[in-house]
Amino acid sequence: MKIGVFDSGIGGLSMQRAISAYLPQYDYVYLGDTARAPYGGRTHDEVYTYTKEGIDFLFEKGCSLVVLACNTASARALRQIQQEYLAVSHPEKKVLGVIIPTAEAVTLDCGSVFRKVGVMATQATVESLTYKIEIQKLDPTADVVQVAAKELVPLIEDGKIQDTGVFLEKYLKELTEQNIQALVLGCTHYSLLEDKIQNIVGEEVKVINQENIIPQKLKDYLSRHKEIDDKLSQGSSIEFYVTKETTHIHELATLWYHKDPKLILVNITKHTT
Repeated sequence: MKIGVFDSGIGGLSMQRAISAYLPQYDYVYLGDTARAPYGGRTHDEVYTYTKEGIDFLFEKGCSLVVLACNTASARALRQIQQEYLAVSHPEKKVLGVIIPTAEAVTLDCGSVFRKVGVMATQATVESLTYKIEIQKLDPTADVVQVAAKELVPLIEDGKIQDTGVFLEKYLKELTEQNIQALVLGCTHYSLLEDKIQNIVGEEVKVINQENIIPQKLKDYLSRHKEIDDKLSQGSSIEFYVTKETTHIHELATLWYHKDPKLILVNITKHTT
């Protein structure tokens, strides 16, 4: 059985690269729902339906464990999928998100040194309050401030990374004016902007990139769940699927993955039940 990585677009390729570099022995299947990206402005029901379709596709491709690299899917759909869908239809399979591991990294794993934590994410992720809830579960004294960066993902997916600067300045000013000590990049797409973001917020703010968190957290999870790890095949293979070939997809995919990932076009809507 394989490990699946699901994202709303191709931003998750950076997470796939980080995971497979850290845990190269496993077999992986990546799926980016580029036909319906971005998810940030979608309704709860849309995000749930699209995420479930993606998970079903990955299950059919032989994945027994799926990581939702997409923060919006993790915020809007994960709990319902785990409690209502997997429990009934696929009790032997697991779907994991990225928000709780990130909340752990910004609290427990660093001794809860950050008293004020900023979160920059999509509109849907911010409105869900999932980051605020999960961080304050682990550290009730932490002050969590959020900003919804609505323009960033569409610009990045359209290959207009150079146009993100003015929006970054605006959104990050909202956070730095509140004296944040750490900043969570709450979307896979933002990893491409990490250097720009760090320059704007200054070295005194710790920028939290999930690529530096999730691979180790996944390794820890598998070490605690040998019954899952023992079922995973170890052929060091990776398959890449997308649901639409957008204008700049190959250029951006190479930028995120650091080489051409050889994307395969697929239709996943037939998996709706």
